[in-house]
Amino acid sequence: MSTQPAQALAEPLSGPIPWVPRWRTFRSLLAMARNPIDNLDQVHLRLGDTVGIHLGGIRPTIVTRDPALVQHILQKNHRRYLKSDLTHGLIRYLGRGLLTNEGADWLRQRRLIQPGFHRQRLAGLTRLMQAAAEEWTRELRLRTAAGPAVVDIHEAMTRVAFRIIAQATFGTSMSEQERERLSDMLTQIQAFYVRTIRQPYLHPWFRLAGRYRHHDALSRELRELVRGYIRQRRAAGAGPGQDDLLQMLLDVRYEDTGEPMTEDQLLDEANILLLAGHETSANALSWLFYLLAGHPQVAENVREELRQAGLSTQAPAFEDLARLPYSMQVVQETMRLYPPAWILDRVALEADEFRGQPIPKGTLFSIYLYGLHRHPGLWPEADSFRPERFAPDAQPPVPAYGYLPFGGGPRLCIGNHFALAEIQLVLLETLRHFAVGPVSAAAVVPVPLVTLRPQPGLLVEFSSLP
Repeated sequence: MSTQPAQALAEPLSGPIPWVPRWRTFRSLLAMARNPIDNLDQVHLRLGDTVGIHLGGIRPTIVTRDPALVQHILQKNHRRYLKSDLTHGLIRYLGRGLLTNEGADWLRQRRLIQPGFHRQRLAGLTRLMQAAAEEWTRELRLRTAAGPAVVDIHEAMTRVAFRIIAQATFGTSMSEQERERLSDMLTQIQAFYVRTIRQPYLHPWFRLAGRYRHHDALSRELRELVRGYIRQRRAAGAGPGQDDLLQMLLDVRYEDTGEPMTEDQLLDEANILLLAGHETSANALSWLFYLLAGHPQVAENVREELRQAGLSTQAPAFEDLARLPYSMQVVQETMRLYPPAWILDRVALEADEFRGQPIPKGTLFSIYLYGLHRHPGLWPEADSFRPERFAPDAQPPVPAYGYLPFGGGPRLCIGNHFALAEIQLVLLETLRHFAVGPVSAAAVVPVPLVTLRPQPGLLVEFSSLP
């Protein structure tokens, strides 16, 4: 079987899948580019769980929020589907890491890196997470010394999450200025890349305006900064107690050859760790505090759980997290309402069928996780924030392949346990010391880039607990 992504445009599926007429797609191009979530929600409401659209008015695409079809693509028949060139295009900027790689090469890298995220290493890395959470609460204590403080929560959580992943990857040697520059470059790259996908008709203008050259230059700067840290570590060697992710990447060896990764492979994997490792957590934490600001009783329930566990006056350790299931339910419910990866792409490598429906080779699928997570047929009161729906005895139970904040099947995110521990620790450390409340009653509009961000300037209010 070929492991190369199909590039040819697929013919629309025949049979019962309804298609949005191309003329209607052209009429709503700008609206779709500006607010794809509202537009996709309306399409599904009107036409059903699996519909055909023309991405950017050009490319035939099947968009689905049907959990059975999602499971067919991601798990049951996953060998027939790869990520499409919509994801592979990121290789230009970030390299061929676990997020963008495919086929046998991806599997080889996955098997090499997977042991680096085992429980023992995660327990060690949580000390870095807790240190970053405590640094954040110290900053917040200064800001609230004279009374409640209004905080741009996404800006704050981006700093916290990037501090965590940068230290977990490179240790403590990276400066705050370098962390901010790395974060800014990754933000610029993904925002531009998403625009090239949603507005393909602007490609000629992007070239004339030098936008591709500009972002290629950002990519080179990013790689050289990361390359410098790799070379520094190689020259210095592993120091006492050095157990970060970079050292793990340097130490692992391929089973078949006994060789380490090349420098370029290390670069690619480190770049993916930096992007995926801070972007998803920063967004999830931002949405978490936004939701808690409007649901003070949920925050109080988390504090009560800490009190019952004897942890209201001390920071929880890694081994304590399992004793705090309600706080994890709060995290899970946040990621249901606002999944960091809000949409996934797959392309059929060969002809397939689903429930008698033919799927031609080259068919492009967009798996609409945001719509899946808010599907009214799967989730009672789907738009409500109800953490208890993730309790072990909750009824109805979490639907199979109806909840996929980290994807599903063999390509389940390798860092999912890292991210969940990080989010839970920052949540607990914050609520031990502070109350959180809303600044405005206005609805917050999600910004769907590669991940689902809140709109810029999302403000919440923190105040010290008595």
